[in-house]
Amino acid sequence: MNHKPTTNSELRAHRHKRIRALIKGTAERPRLAVFRSNRFVSAQLIDDNAGKTLAAAHGREFKGAQSEQAKAVGAAIGKAAKALGITTAVFDRAGYKYAGQIKSLADAAREEGLIF
Repeated sequence: MNHKPTTNSELRAHRHKRIRALIKGTAERPRLAVFRSNRFVSAQLIDDNAGKTLAAAHGREFKGAQSEQAKAVGAAIGKAAKALGITTAVFDRAGYKYAGQIKSLADAAREEGLIF
């Protein structure tokens, strides 16, 4: 008997599981994984083949409102990717809607030269 997801967090987890079944990160094209909590947003560049995090940025490193934090995290992860010689990535929005903080983070990473 399968439990049907009903709460927002269960629905997001279900979406995330469905998305993750389709995308994988490699060393040349890592997965840009995003996590959003009530206070912060964070991002990681992950090589799923090796099971390693190549770079990470967290919102607690930056001051300001959450949307400003998201922009700063996106810019930081873009700069870290550039420093590692990474130009392309696979965007893993983790089941979150592509709006608000997630969109700000993605746009800032793209402005730094990361293609996805």
